[in-house]
Amino acid sequence: MIKYLGSKRNLLEQILTVVGAFESVNSVADVFSGTARVGHALKGAGYQVFSNDHNAYAATLARCYVQADLETWQDKAQKLVDEFNQLPGEPGYFTKTFCEDARYFQPKNGARVDAIRERIASLNLHPELEAIMLVSLMEAADRVDSTTGIQMAYLKKWAARSNNDLELRVPNLLPASAKGQSLATQQEAIDFVKATDADLVYLDPPYNQHSYLGNYHIWESLVLWDKPEVYGIANKRVDVRTRKSVFNKKPQFHQAFEDLMLSVRSPIAVISFNNEGYISQPEMEALLGKMYDGNVQVQTFAHDFKRYVGAQIGIHSKKGEKVGKVSHLRNLEYIYVAARSDVDLSGLDAIGQLEAAE
Repeated sequence: MIKYLGSKRNLLEQILTVVGAFESVNSVADVFSGTARVGHALKGAGYQVFSNDHNAYAATLARCYVQADLETWQDKAQKLVDEFNQLPGEPGYFTKTFCEDARYFQPKNGARVDAIRERIASLNLHPELEAIMLVSLMEAADRVDSTTGIQMAYLKKWAARSNNDLELRVPNLLPASAKGQSLATQQEAIDFVKATDADLVYLDPPYNQHSYLGNYHIWESLVLWDKPEVYGIANKRVDVRTRKSVFNKKPQFHQAFEDLMLSVRSPIAVISFNNEGYISQPEMEALLGKMYDGNVQVQTFAHDFKRYVGAQIGIHSKKGEKVGKVSHLRNLEYIYVAARSDVDLSGLDAIGQLEAAE
């Protein structure tokens, strides 16, 4: 899967353990799906999964990794991957914008992206197959980029991997879940939460001012293929300036998240957050205590992790000079569980992989 700030790759085992503590859970709704890494793991564990994200690239990742089933699409996807890997490059919008005017990818690979993306657009594929091919292309480009993992800037010198040739692979599709057809949607979080009747909702909201659209604007443009105007050294889509999430705004986050949590209809909510977020542990626990008209049980678990690579490298000037100091190299990832008072929490008592927060 693509490199992604905030990915829960290292927390998957703990998340699955918490969800698995509830024997009554057959379906899970992933409200902020991002890379769909969590939804993919939940589907792999046998759950029916409903994934949602308001960004097009994230909804596409979920349509591939959560909604699309291996039995239906593996052979068809492999044939297209084989075809696309033979296409010669044809420089276009992507090459000009992200390889020449900016330096995210080598021009030879940008030209291949242009050619393959235009071919996908011409085929009028089934939405699930189209999503699989777009994810295959996205991931192929991610393997030959020249960034630290976010698209706010590119490296001063070409990353060694950027010299490799772009090569598509079929994404790791999963068999259909016996518990029901999984589904990916593209809605605002509160609309999705109000409409879902899943047995459990999982929430991993943005926790600071950094917009995922701004961090991954290239994937949004690649998926939409609307060839938008761009601005700044990073060549971001112009709508990055206007498509702002309320969850990236500190003055509005607390109220927006409270409104979201009080709209949850599912009897169990599992929330991923960390100690760099807009809400502290005591504030989060107090907020969750308002759910289900106060008829709620709340438990908190914490796990220590390295910060993302950009934070470890530190802040640099436009000249590439390091400015300031890295404040800390590790943070605490919290998993909060809020459940209606009639839900049995005894399964959580046996969890040994997590450290209960004091």
